[in-house]
Amino acid sequence: MFKASNNYDIYDPQSQEMILECREPNLGFFTKMLRFTDYKRMTPFEVVISTPQGERLITVKRGVSIWLSTVEVFDEKDNLIGKFKQQFFSIGGKFNVLDQNDKVVCTLKGKWTSWDFKFMKDDHEFAHVSKKWSGLGKELFTSADNYMLNINETVPENNRLRMLIMAAVMCIDMVLKE
Repeated sequence: MFKASNNYDIYDPQSQEMILECREPNLGFFTKMLRFTDYKRMTPFEVVISTPQGERLITVKRGVSIWLSTVEVFDEKDNLIGKFKQQFFSIGGKFNVLDQNDKVVCTLKGKWTSWDFKFMKDDHEFAHVSKKWSGLGKELFTSADNYMLNINETVPENNRLRMLIMAAVMCIDMVLKE
């Protein structure tokens, strides 16, 4: 139904090759209807991040959100990886990134003056997300946004924190910027 569901494509910045797809395959009728109203920010979502071949890697879920969002992140086998808990009174947006045991792994902090977000813990930056200019036509006539994600080399390649960081980019757009 028109543009009720959120769809994202993730590209390698060097090769411009699509490396991941993010889709909302299980969007219900009433949720679709509410997405066209002022209640859009409160609607539940379930975003599946997969390879272009359809292999599911991460699922990002949130139920109905009235005030503050709690978002759960699951691996390909539906095991809980971690959560994001939105912080009260955060100018620019702030989430605690939690592991599966509800321990804070890092904090996602945004600036209220820009579309700039950092994953921080004890003055150490794990990753950085910023909005990239898409061009005048795309910015004026679509709701599409381009984000650049840079994960620090100190985060090991197979670490679950990388999965949480990738999932958090969906939260930035769907929870804070919609």
